[in-house]
Amino acid sequence: MLNYLLSYSLISFLVFISIAKYSIKFDLLDIPNKRSMHDKPTPYTGGIALSLILIIAIYLFDFSSEKLNLILSTSLLIVIVGFIDDKYNLNVGGKLSLQIIPIIYLVVLENLKLNDMGNYGNFTLELNSLSISFSLLAILFLINSFNYFDGLDGILVCTTLSILAILIFLIPNQNIRLFLIIIIIPLMLFLCFNFSIFKLPKLFLGDGGSLLLGFIISFLLIFIAIEKLVHPILLAFSISIFVYEFLSINIIRLRNKTNLFIAGKDHLHHRLFQFTKSIIQTNLIISTLNISFFAIGYMSYLYVGAIMSLIFFVFLFVIYFILRSKFK
Repeated sequence: MLNYLLSYSLISFLVFISIAKYSIKFDLLDIPNKRSMHDKPTPYTGGIALSLILIIAIYLFDFSSEKLNLILSTSLLIVIVGFIDDKYNLNVGGKLSLQIIPIIYLVVLENLKLNDMGNYGNFTLELNSLSISFSLLAILFLINSFNYFDGLDGILVCTTLSILAILIFLIPNQNIRLFLIIIIIPLMLFLCFNFSIFKLPKLFLGDGGSLLLGFIISFLLIFIAIEKLVHPILLAFSISIFVYEFLSINIIRLRNKTNLFIAGKDHLHHRLFQFTKSIIQTNLIISTLNISFFAIGYMSYLYVGAIMSLIFFVFLFVIYFILRSKFK
């Protein structure tokens, strides 16, 4: 297995190098503007590279699950949507309309949907007839919350890595752990390009990359919930920072009568960067926040039960929203 992982790492590196080279050749570049944190045209094709690498992984590794392979192969479609958006700047309606196609395929045709929200002692939160509609909305919600997060070098990838680390901690199943490691390896390599470590060509995820990560994490969590490997409330805590920030920023914009869909610098990573003046510190703070929220949820689940963990999830959001509203 070690030889396969080393070969996979080398292949991943070569794919990133090739995509960076050809992106410059074909002018697939993010041109700096007044919102940008960079000052040089930079390839926005990191998501395409990641998608190709993960498809290669299907042929290199046996995940013993058709559903996991399907999640990776179908994710190419969501990357194409993001790439088109990066290239042609789609409006909100066009972007959501294209996003929903691969989501509907997996939810409706492949039955990758939430049937319940977990058992809480005396009752189970069954979704019944709401199963499909709830799953579709939840996936769109999470995918676009990932897209919101991609505005600073490393921020989305580092926070995603915190989720994957939490899942490795929660799940003893070796097949799932291998799947998680297969995602972690190219993400770690991508950071080397994103931060231009060893003078590697700089790469951005682009919308394709942010949508890809949101898509994979969304369906991975649903798969884990369907297989009853982890209680859904713990899965919710693993992505708490995305849920809390997405809800908070939209409530704040509604309160301030600001356009929900306009790009701005009011996201958490922008606010923190203005405060810390350090990309590394900002990355560490947000990843630590996500892990800390999970730790609270995990301890409450372990010692006082699922229902109290659910209450803590809501309570922490209220606290987060109050503090987030004051953080300017």
